[in-house]
Amino acid sequence: GKENTFYLHCTLVPYISTAGELKTKPTQHSIKELRSVGIQPDAVVCRSSKKLTEDVKAKIALFGDIDKRAVVNVVDVEHIYEVPLEIEKEGLPDIVIEALGLEDKVHEPDLSEWMEMVEKLKNLSKKINIAIVGKYVELPDAYISINEALKHAGIVNDTRVNIKYVNAEMLEGDQPAAEFLSGVDGILVPGGFGDRGIEGKIRAIQYARENKIPYFGVCLGMQCAVIEFARNVAGLMDANSSEFNPSTENPVINLMPEQKGIDNLGGTMRLGSYPCKLQENTISVQAYGKAEIHERHRHRYEFNNEYRDRFEELGMVYAGISPDERFVEIIELKDHPWFVGVQFHPEFKSRPNRPHPLFVSFIEASLANKEKVN
Repeated sequence: GKENTFYLHCTLVPYISTAGELKTKPTQHSIKELRSVGIQPDAVVCRSSKKLTEDVKAKIALFGDIDKRAVVNVVDVEHIYEVPLEIEKEGLPDIVIEALGLEDKVHEPDLSEWMEMVEKLKNLSKKINIAIVGKYVELPDAYISINEALKHAGIVNDTRVNIKYVNAEMLEGDQPAAEFLSGVDGILVPGGFGDRGIEGKIRAIQYARENKIPYFGVCLGMQCAVIEFARNVAGLMDANSSEFNPSTENPVINLMPEQKGIDNLGGTMRLGSYPCKLQENTISVQAYGKAEIHERHRHRYEFNNEYRDRFEELGMVYAGISPDERFVEIIELKDHPWFVGVQFHPEFKSRPNRPHPLFVSFIEASLANKEKVN
């Protein structure tokens, strides 16, 4: 029934600068279309670049057959995390609570922590540049979780994180990697599938390793770090992932034996949350502050255990492994200030008021690198 349902309609109220007015026609039309399929909105949230006047709100309420109080305006803000505070100011939570008869069951929210976080975000005193080396950089929202996780970690470090998107394919040419990566304080290679841009990512990782620049590899970014290490430290010049080169003689990244022969990609995908044991005296255990963690996975290929001993002798550290010791989850390098590759996706667990510890540690290391360079 109506007391158990609340229809919230989100619309855009564009501002026409040449006319100097807000146009309600698109909102009126969308409400009309919604009602034509039997849905009457209980409230309308209007996104706009200019504040809605009371007259504009009244007009939308009249044509939408809703209470004027239920026309909620969310004006464009600098940071998306300001939006909940704007919605609270407009009174939308009270409207929902009253409509659903929840007055006796809901307490006044304490938004002080959120407000403090937003205030910090708007007044960050330090600044660093982080390069994200990927193949979808023309559309930054492809890496939205990574982008936000970096910003979350920046807040607790009082640091504005400027992201420099670097097309991995541009690094595959004859130009030195420094032409694309000079001036950055940290380098991150995010997850992905397919072989396009892989060699460029490997060059970026080599640049980070050789120049002692903080490096964070996420999922595919870890796998590329293993390939780079195999080629340029272990001397296995044809080393690769069997995903990219099925005939390589050194598949340092490979399917597990029990996965081979399964044609259904979903059947070999390692999905969801898995436990991981952290090793003592590693960057990772210092960041997390505990010995066992759970992180979310989405991948098919794994570190090939046949190379474990050889790489360890050359300075690779297995900072995180599965409890049964079958899967390498985190790698680090001994002779590097901050070099971490993870097989999971830590960005999925980051929140603006609870940043992920590895991202926090990465930003700290990038700040230290900037200070050292300067």
